[in-house]
Amino acid sequence: MNGAELLLAAPEYLVLVMACVVMIVDLFLSKERGGIIHMLSMLTVIFAAIITLRGGFLMDTTQAATTFNDSFIRDQMGDVLKVFSFVMMGLIYIYAKFYLRSFDLFRSDFHALSLFALLGVMLLISANSMLMIYLGLELIALSVYALVAFDRDSGRGSESAMKYFVLGSMASGMLLYGMSMIYGATGSLLLPDIAEAVRTQGADDILLVFGLVFVVVGIAFKFGVVPFHMWIPDVYEGAPPAVTLFISSVPKLAAFAMAFRFLSSGLGDLHFQWQNMLASLAVLSIVLGNLAAIMQTNIKRMLAYSTISHMGFVLLGLLPDTVFGFGSSMYYVIVYGIMSVAAFGMVILLSGRGVEAEHLSDFKGLNQRNPYYAAIMGLVMFSMAGIPPMVGFFAKLMVLKAVIEAGMLWLAVTAVVFAVIGAFYYLRVVKYMYFDEPESEAAIVAPVDFGAALTLNGIMILGLGMFSSSLITICMTSFG
Repeated sequence: MNGAELLLAAPEYLVLVMACVVMIVDLFLSKERGGIIHMLSMLTVIFAAIITLRGGFLMDTTQAATTFNDSFIRDQMGDVLKVFSFVMMGLIYIYAKFYLRSFDLFRSDFHALSLFALLGVMLLISANSMLMIYLGLELIALSVYALVAFDRDSGRGSESAMKYFVLGSMASGMLLYGMSMIYGATGSLLLPDIAEAVRTQGADDILLVFGLVFVVVGIAFKFGVVPFHMWIPDVYEGAPPAVTLFISSVPKLAAFAMAFRFLSSGLGDLHFQWQNMLASLAVLSIVLGNLAAIMQTNIKRMLAYSTISHMGFVLLGLLPDTVFGFGSSMYYVIVYGIMSVAAFGMVILLSGRGVEAEHLSDFKGLNQRNPYYAAIMGLVMFSMAGIPPMVGFFAKLMVLKAVIEAGMLWLAVTAVVFAVIGAFYYLRVVKYMYFDEPESEAAIVAPVDFGAALTLNGIMILGLGMFSSSLITICMTSFG
């Protein structure tokens, strides 16, 4: 490899080095100077974003380039997803600092593990071989297992981490088993070579189809869609909100990239087979996610089942195997990540006085306690429900349009019906905030950086909805 090829992975090098630096620097810092770790983490994502933007792939159609024996690919789609990952990580660190300090959990462990998880996300986004896919996936998984159990005194957190570890290990084993079958059938680990082998052998190879089934299982678990959703409600509820904030957003971008790279770039000629599998997963997720969320009284479990429903919509965009479909799905997963960060940011804001805000009743009378933050939470809920002019409406509209153009009208109708049903539990939160009496009269006050981050989050939700064409164009051009 020459210097130019090595520079293709410059953002990854930066995140890797800084994750190690954070661990080493912490050894020489007192607890009172923990803010330095936060500053280093923020600088990491800022400079990683700058390096990625200066790479030349984001705003034009420069040809994709590969390195590390073609296992790593740098292209426009990857750059877009990475930049939004960095934006979300910046918001996550600001929100998390407020929570971690409130609960005396402000340690370098969170920042180091989250940076390693971010590195895994970046590798998965740029994976061009099954080896790189598995490396990125496991780097995310191992970091997140530890993050879920980050609060050592929380029995519920340890229990959630154990459940996630057991189920995640099973899913990783199934994915690896599927990869081994595909390798046995094609003789290559590189996705372009696999695509060529599948094209040559045809779609009737039993070994290939059998391997595809296990690969879809691994992808479905990463998305957290039905019937591989069992870990999501327990992990969302049991993990510290600062960790749930991360799990619910950034890894979803990596899951989308993994699905696109593996299914379309590598196994595109098996489209008919994986389309039927994903269609079933999408419908089940939208139906069960929305129905189960209605019955929840815990805000984190409600948002967990909401995640399952939203990931069903992301899968809908993958079904047509078209540029418009992939662009719509990518747009949706980015939009969902922004909304999810804002939602859990509000949960953290209400949890900042030594007691976690876990129940819907904690949002009662929020408008009387702080009208500004109630308005931001209202924007988030309206956007998640798909009410115009919020960005969530346009995300749903784009995905449904892609599905209809692919001739799957019944899928679009089912999604619309259950999206309308699902609007109930989002609007219920708005009802609590504006029409119920508060259970506490204490004013809600946030640090300046926290308030600024929430404001930016709200502006993104409203602005990307009212001026959505730019992001939609970027997502579409990412696929040609």
